[in-house]
Amino acid sequence: MRILLGSGGIRTPERKEMFLQLMNENFKDCKKIIFIPYASHDYEDYTNSVKEMFRDSNYEIIGIHEFDNPLEAITTMEGIYVGGGNTFSLVKKLHEEKLIQPIRKAILEDNIPYAGVSAGSNVASPTMQTTNDMPIDLVPSFETFGIIPFQINPHYHPGGIWWKEDNDKNYNQHFGETRHRRIEEFHKSNDTNVIGLYEGSFLRCNDKGIELLGNKAAIIRKNIGIETIEKDRKLSYDLSTR
Repeated sequence: MRILLGSGGIRTPERKEMFLQLMNENFKDCKKIIFIPYASHDYEDYTNSVKEMFRDSNYEIIGIHEFDNPLEAITTMEGIYVGGGNTFSLVKKLHEEKLIQPIRKAILEDNIPYAGVSAGSNVASPTMQTTNDMPIDLVPSFETFGIIPFQINPHYHPGGIWWKEDNDKNYNQHFGETRHRRIEEFHKSNDTNVIGLYEGSFLRCNDKGIELLGNKAAIIRKNIGIETIEKDRKLSYDLSTR
């Protein structure tokens, strides 16, 4: 099993270099990678930008929308990459195309490598219920791939946001709800552990366990609180540190 899950925020040269390296390692020996752009409303443009990013890699990126039969595309590709964007749009389309179960089987039973960033990491969880995204599309179900037994909250931060208007040198404190408060709301009716991934962080998952790379993360358990861990830590699938 090879699974790579990232938060996003890959906008510095150092983070981009690390992302490309991790993706190439995750998809080593693969020649054709199916890219799922359903989190965007412009599949063609999104896919082209991903193809450009990986133009020097040893594998070919092919958009799932380029196939007449998306299900057949899943069964013929050697790797699966799901991009970021709006999780509601992504999950709606995955259910419409009846791809949830086939992708889960491809990863867990057929050992097809998987990578997901932002919304693509959200859908690796049992449900999409720890997304930060606006509900711009009506999903038939919150169910997602469930290839990991915990929830991910991408783009996590601990709170304490400060902001400023354009051309204004003064910062203002934002007193709105924090990510932690939102995850507490999730835990009102769910017991599943949550890991909040800071920007630029990745989870590299295999049969031996999980490794946190790039940046730190916050582990949030129901009625217990937050445990912040630094990069390069190893985790078990119950999110206990090793």
